[in-house]
Amino acid sequence: MQSSIGLLAGDIWKYLIENGDSSTIKIRVSLGISNTMLYLALGWLSREDKINIIPMDYSYKISLK
Repeated sequence: MQSSIGLLAGDIWKYLIENGDSSTIKIRVSLGISNTMLYLALGWLSREDKINIIPMDYSYKISLK
């Protein structure tokens, strides 16, 4: 499971490089992943201090550091 999360974290990283800051909803829909997998991968990136997570109304804005 950890390798799947790590690979997805890499996919999110690449998505943010190509598309810039995005909401969690936009990332999830664009990559076709579940909420659970999205937040596991974001936790991975956050733990590595690679992303900023900014609260929005009903979502979060994710950006690279």
